[in-house]
Amino acid sequence: MGSIAGEDGALPPPPPFGAPAAAAEAVLPVSAAPADAPSAATGPYPPEREAWYAVGVLALATTFAMLDQGILGLLIQQIIVDFQLTDTQASLLLGPAFAFVYVLVGIPLSPLIDRKVRKRIIAIGITVWSLATAACGLASSFVQLFIARMVVGAGESVNGPTAYSIVSDYFSREKLPKAIYGLQVGSVAGSGLSLLLGGAMIYIIAALGTPTLPFVGELRPWQTVMMAVGLPGLLVALLLLTMKEPPRRTFRAQVSKVPVWGAVQYMGLHFAVFGPLFIGLTLGALDSGGRAWGAAFFERTYGWSPATYGVAAGVVSIVAMLAGLFLGSRWVDRLQARGHVDAPYRVILWTRAANIPFAIAMPLMPTPELALACNAVGFLTLGMSGPLLNAVMLIVAPNQIRGQVMALYLFIFTVIGQGLSPVITGATTDYIFTSPDDLRWSIMLLHIIFLPTALAVTWFGWKPYRREVERLNAQDAAEAAAANR
Repeated sequence: MGSIAGEDGALPPPPPFGAPAAAAEAVLPVSAAPADAPSAATGPYPPEREAWYAVGVLALATTFAMLDQGILGLLIQQIIVDFQLTDTQASLLLGPAFAFVYVLVGIPLSPLIDRKVRKRIIAIGITVWSLATAACGLASSFVQLFIARMVVGAGESVNGPTAYSIVSDYFSREKLPKAIYGLQVGSVAGSGLSLLLGGAMIYIIAALGTPTLPFVGELRPWQTVMMAVGLPGLLVALLLLTMKEPPRRTFRAQVSKVPVWGAVQYMGLHFAVFGPLFIGLTLGALDSGGRAWGAAFFERTYGWSPATYGVAAGVVSIVAMLAGLFLGSRWVDRLQARGHVDAPYRVILWTRAANIPFAIAMPLMPTPELALACNAVGFLTLGMSGPLLNAVMLIVAPNQIRGQVMALYLFIFTVIGQGLSPVITGATTDYIFTSPDDLRWSIMLLHIIFLPTALAVTWFGWKPYRREVERLNAQDAAEAAAANR
């Protein structure tokens, strides 16, 4: 971790945004690299072939993470019937059972990401969540399923922060957004496959029947699906070990050695940059519960079966989000070519604004096809802006706390977006609109409240972010000039 100025652990004030590089260097000494990690590097980045191979392997790991994470949403209506659950109880499986364990595991383990060999951390995580997903298929009660989902959350809590930390050491600040887009292909594939593959498997199982296991008996259709998507992840854990661990890049910043608190303290000192990103993500995450309730919404509103919804929504999400990744990457490249160092932030703001009217209109559509069309716009804009939310955080976060910053950032997305927001949606249906058939109004109300607010808050961080990137670029230029003397 970083060294601190003074024996009392107090931090000196950070240099002002846009301060000359010489002033920054005088205040912010280089932190030592972790003893058991590859040595810190200031020279050329690893070869591009090696870097993109790592992106491909990490994207595959993310595919399985999103597949195992999202498959429950497609199967939730069957589970509600089998276990006779209320919407509020079902929302606990969709959200808190998976997400709240992140606090107990993801945050405490985040300092290891900045100190240990990262590919091994992900490999262990994949093994844990894959076995736990298969265990979900053996659950015979609400409690057993809840516990298994908690273990899935524990395993997946290290995946995102660790993958982003690795990628940020393979690519320069200018190339990082494109690399993050490549990594997000895994999220797109996993999210889409959880619908498409899950829907196809429901059709297949209905035709072939479910297996009978010793000591367990005949599996329900949703249990068979859970086991089928969980176990293949063990092969990906072995593939992770073929990837090279990149040297950690130096980043001149003064950071406390105290795990997690040092990252929080640094971000507090730079609140103008980090605050709008974190608060905007929180507000946007509170709105995302409708996604987990997608299959139930289409069944209750339009009469679609989970299998029909899974196949249709899976195709739409994969096509639209892949298009979004491509268009977003090209858009950022063009803005950067015109000299806009804040290109990723601009694309985030503009695409979020474009999505709001379609998100609000979606639950009001008279036909499922029109509702899917509105969703397609949402997936397109999410594909364009989603990766950049991670990229801008990595660009301004010091290396010695990058894993912890990303863990805290993804903690909000996971705990609030995947943990709390489905509960808010389910509880809004149960206690405000009072009828399960009114799920559409719950989704619309939350879109109206949270999406415009999230956009407004994120907008306040635009100029501070641009000034910080300009400062970091000036610092890099000064260091390169000094090294060539």
